[in-house]
Amino acid sequence: MPKLKRTLGLTAAIATACGLVVASTTLIDMGHGFGLAGIGFLIPMVIAMILNLTVAVTFGELSSMMPKAGAINHYTLPAMGPFIGIIAALSGYLIVNIFAGGVEAAIPGILISEFFIVGIDPRIPSVIMLLLLMFLNIRGVELFGWTQVVLTTGMIGSLVVFGIIGLTGAGTGEAVVQTMGQLDPVVTGLGLLGLTALAFWLFIGIEFVVPMAEEIKKPHIYIPLSMIIALVVILIAKALYGSAAIKFTPLEVLMTSEMPHLDAGFAMLGNTGLIWMSIVTIFATLATMNTLICGVPRILYGMAEKGQVPKIFAVLGNRQTPWFGILFVTAMIMVPLLIATFTIETIVVYILAAVLSWFICYIIGYLDVIILRYRYPHAKRHFKSPLGIIPQVVGIAAMVYMIINIYPDPEISSQIYKNAFIFIGIAAVYAGLWVKFKMKKGLFETVPLEELMDYEEDEVEQKSCM
Repeated sequence: MPKLKRTLGLTAAIATACGLVVASTTLIDMGHGFGLAGIGFLIPMVIAMILNLTVAVTFGELSSMMPKAGAINHYTLPAMGPFIGIIAALSGYLIVNIFAGGVEAAIPGILISEFFIVGIDPRIPSVIMLLLLMFLNIRGVELFGWTQVVLTTGMIGSLVVFGIIGLTGAGTGEAVVQTMGQLDPVVTGLGLLGLTALAFWLFIGIEFVVPMAEEIKKPHIYIPLSMIIALVVILIAKALYGSAAIKFTPLEVLMTSEMPHLDAGFAMLGNTGLIWMSIVTIFATLATMNTLICGVPRILYGMAEKGQVPKIFAVLGNRQTPWFGILFVTAMIMVPLLIATFTIETIVVYILAAVLSWFICYIIGYLDVIILRYRYPHAKRHFKSPLGIIPQVVGIAAMVYMIINIYPDPEISSQIYKNAFIFIGIAAVYAGLWVKFKMKKGLFETVPLEELMDYEEDEVEQKSCM
């Protein structure tokens, strides 16, 4: 069978790591976070970035051992078996991104109907954008890479420029009465730690570059490096923009607005800032959807090769792309986009339900590293997470803490738990039935690591790319 081809360089890898992270929903959450805590929101942001560094080094090590498109599923097979691997892949990446992706895809349509083509059904431009990205991804991974670089550069560059304009006072807006040193945030002191889960969403998804492992040159170097660079770039860009936003926008507006980043853009540059930030938001959504439509089908492709989902997901088209997976993921994202009505509360619930499911997936990834370190101590690791297993232990403790403290409001947190466990429950039912009756294997029957590493093939491919 034809295989995925290795064509993407470091720039495309960084853009992929950034693409899902700088989503339009993260811009909304960033505004709410600064509205709740003022400049103090930088503290949970920095904590969240550090915690995501543990994710980066964890997935960097696992990917360096098994540079496969199946990502978390493949990493879990030799550690805990197919049942846990399927749950991690489906609940952490496919199911949650159907719902979170639907929320994300709805936002540009809303903006276009309000500011560019007034009165149009907002679902129409959103569907057109999804179909365009689907076509680009089917046409080849090179098109994905170039598109991702353009979109990511445009949106991150704009956040930095806005931040500089706001902090230097070069814009047309006037600073609000509450200055940088006189903010009156709702959340202060130790309460800031309760916003870590919200801040974590501002960085979550950097590991979406690992499903591209069979298409990135020098994956053992570029994958961990791209994740680390992406985290630093994202922290700087969002810290600059958020700090500028609270200088010009009342905290109450940021805390309650459905589009706080647009309000901040307007406060800094008037209508020009509003339109500019609307375009940035559309770029952010396109980059996110581009990442989902590219990354999730690669996970399904790797799973199909191991017989964990229908074989059609492993079929490649003429452009060596998993065309059926691309069609499937696009169609699944369209379902909630077309039938659901999103409010600010439902957006928060779906986003944090996705975050909670991701936390479970990350815990599985941390456990994979720990188990494989002890089960295969002499296995070849081109990149190794530093400080022993300390990053993984710290990561597990942090994920458990954030799961318990997912949101300050008990009523909203109960809705978040309900939706997250529905996601995980659906994945668990499928995994149990498929492994037991289709694969006819034990739920926790592990796969020998040697079957997943392919040292010789990977080394040959790397040399050919140098």
